[in-house]
Amino acid sequence: MARKTGTKGKDGAAKSYLEFAGKYPGVARAYEALGEAIHAAGPLTVRERRLVKLAIAVGGRLEGAVKSHARRASREGVERTAIDQVAVLAVSTSGLPTTVAALNWIDGALRDG
Repeated sequence: MARKTGTKGKDGAAKSYLEFAGKYPGVARAYEALGEAIHAAGPLTVRERRLVKLAIAVGGRLEGAVKSHARRASREGVERTAIDQVAVLAVSTSGLPTTVAALNWIDGALRDG
């Protein structure tokens, strides 16, 4: 069965992740616990962590992760100008095509909710 990627479940999680978690609940719990431990491992604020995670996704040209981290950052109160600046900062490191792609992904993610 072909899966539709990029769709979200009722809690905002990607449908594909929810399907994965349903099939492999132990792995999903371990992954989520790892995420909690990573976020608690240092002094960065929630805002700073969200922007760093977004920057990593932009640099890796990971469309799904860029969209997910942009939505999370926005939901947690990070202003749109800061989210966009993360992508713009990639110009000198990752190149203009990466930046333009990331800005388009961010725009789509935040426009679509």
